[in-house]
Amino acid sequence: MPNLNPKIIFLGTPEFAVPALQALVQGGFLPALVITQPDKPVGRNQQLTPPPVKEFALANNLTIAQPKNKKELEKIFANNDCDVCILAAFGMIIPDDCLAKPKFGFLNIHPSLLPEFRGSAPIQQAILDGHKTTGVSIIKLVKEVDAGPIYAQKEIPILAQDNAQTLGAKLAFVGAQLLVEILPDFLAQKIKPTLQSDNLATFTKIIERDDGRVDWQQTAGQIDRQFRAFFPWPGVFTHLAGKRLKIANLSVLE
Repeated sequence: MPNLNPKIIFLGTPEFAVPALQALVQGGFLPALVITQPDKPVGRNQQLTPPPVKEFALANNLTIAQPKNKKELEKIFANNDCDVCILAAFGMIIPDDCLAKPKFGFLNIHPSLLPEFRGSAPIQQAILDGHKTTGVSIIKLVKEVDAGPIYAQKEIPILAQDNAQTLGAKLAFVGAQLLVEILPDFLAQKIKPTLQSDNLATFTKIIERDDGRVDWQQTAGQIDRQFRAFFPWPGVFTHLAGKRLKIANLSVLE
């Protein structure tokens, strides 16, 4: 018989992770603990600001932990048993001791159709490469980055006007719905994951501020994809008369 009241630990930090946590709460899978990154200074005034996952957890009276490093994370897991951990854009590598802790392991929501676009920037890379579709994968979290076997996937179109923000929001919603759809069968051990083909894997790199620099030797289409991939961060820019000029909007002319 499936465990109808599983003990769940949820790990996530940015806006992308909020729909998954919301879907769990609304679906009756109330996490026993929400682990998220510490509050950070934001804006010109460097005001200490909680991450979006913490704000949602507080509004829904969920227990929160905010480890500053792996050592603190390991201590949290040492003091908390659970059936399953669900991770969505947490922002910290999970130590081996923690990976082994939950009875059914970790489920990770990744915004690409793995093994394509492993790494930290799958949404941006899909737009940069001019793909017409992308998707979300729910995988078992393993030591190798985004290499775990796949429990479920769902494909969605990339529209001509999509940027990293709009596409990320769509993928977050699709991933959240897919999570609660498969979770009962996952807990009942009715789903057998599919191994990824490492030979087909592609990888993304960490985005840096200078990636937004426009190379005017590129085609208009390439510059448009760069603009959309890097909206809202880091944005695209050029230099004019010795000054850095941030480009607020652009469109491709036929």
